[in-house]
Amino acid sequence: GNLNGQATLLKGLDNNKDQSYFLHAVNETALRRSLFPVGELDKSEVREIAEKNGFVTSKKKDSTGICFIGERRFNDFLKQYLPAQPGRMLTPEGVDMGEHQGLMFYTLGQRQGLGIGGVKDASDEPWFSLQKDLENNILIVGQGTSHPLLFNNNLSASAIHWINHTPENTLECVAKTRYRQPDQQCKVTVDKSGGCKVVFDQPQRAITPGQSVVFYQDDHCLGGGVIEKAWQS
Repeated sequence: GNLNGQATLLKGLDNNKDQSYFLHAVNETALRRSLFPVGELDKSEVREIAEKNGFVTSKKKDSTGICFIGERRFNDFLKQYLPAQPGRMLTPEGVDMGEHQGLMFYTLGQRQGLGIGGVKDASDEPWFSLQKDLENNILIVGQGTSHPLLFNNNLSASAIHWINHTPENTLECVAKTRYRQPDQQCKVTVDKSGGCKVVFDQPQRAITPGQSVVFYQDDHCLGGGVIEKAWQS
């Protein structure tokens, strides 16, 4: 797109394949020289064009996850570069639920792979990773997909990059804290250190430090940054 002579980053037409979440940190000067030839096409249309032109990849299945590591288990890939540090899994009340294999292997809100079976005097609800205590190498776990500890309405972020201009005041917009998440209404306040605070209208599930928060107004990607922490108020 174009805004007062500057290149803008817009969402792709195919919401299921939109890449703007990952492109939010690209400089405007680079965007001016970038072409996105299939940005206005649906993935199914792209496949039809490829098939008509004899591309062998026209029926190749979509790539998912971390494409560049190939067909292998993510945990095995990480073990090659980072030493695993097993530790304890505790409930918010401090009950020991066993050993985790290393905090790097778990994402907030994760259900699979915790290895917690039937627990005496506990409900049949599934167990989830709720929080990580990095200092003490503890994984906090609890039951229920809507456990209160999974929901926060505030976050702080650093390394914020604004594609076209930095907001001077509190900005009302929408944001995503993970890829393919529906737009979430929020207010963004920029600080002098290059970071920002985000307050969401509705509590958000599993806001994860280290992932990106990306801001939008309609189809216009404003920029984003790296989530530092999240909390409830």
